[in-house]
Amino acid sequence: MGDWDFLHVMAGRGCSARDIEDAAACGYDPSESLCLDSDWVDSELDDAGEVDAYAGKAPSPFRSREGFPRSFIEQGEVFRDLVDCAERHFQNTGRYLQIWGELGEIYAEIRFGLRRHCTHHAGSDGTIDGALVEVKTISPEKAISRVIVKREGGFEKLMIVRIDGDFNFKAKLFNRAELRDSGGKYLKGRF
Repeated sequence: MGDWDFLHVMAGRGCSARDIEDAAACGYDPSESLCLDSDWVDSELDDAGEVDAYAGKAPSPFRSREGFPRSFIEQGEVFRDLVDCAERHFQNTGRYLQIWGELGEIYAEIRFGLRRHCTHHAGSDGTIDGALVEVKTISPEKAISRVIVKREGGFEKLMIVRIDGDFNFKAKLFNRAELRDSGGKYLKGRF
C-alpha cells in the first residue's frame, strides 16, 4: 500500500469527508490508533492552568539541538516574535501560519526545560530531566482535538501543548504509563 492509499481505504469504509481530511492532515488513518480519553486529557490540562508563555526558568546560555549554543533569553524573544507574527498574520488574512509544532516545542523548551534532539530524530523530540519526551501540539484550527503518537516511539513522557484561538498556551507532561493502551499502531488522544 502506498503512503496515501489509506485515504481511499477510509473512503471505501464510508468515513466522512471530515474524517478523511483529518487523516490527510495527520498522515495516517486514525482508526489504527490508540485513544486517550478526551475527558481525561481535558481534565488534566484544566488542572495545569494557564501560564505565561514567556515565563520560564533555565540556565542561560544553554546548549541544545546539535550543540548549537543558545541564549535562553534570545529563545524567549524568538518565541514571542513567532507568536506575535502568527497572530498578526491571522488578523490580516484570517489564515493561520502552519508553525504549531515548532511553537509547541519552543514553548516546551522555555516553560519545561526541554532539550531538543537534532532535527529528524526518531522516537522523541528531546529530553526533560533525562527522560525522553515526545511533544504534540493541538492547534486552534483543528476541528477535532486529536493527539496521535506512534506506539513504537521511544518516548518515556508525552507533552501535550494546546494553543487556543487567542494564542494562549496550556501544556501538561504525562508519563507513558498513564496513557491508555488498547492495541494498534498509534496512541491517540482527544481533547
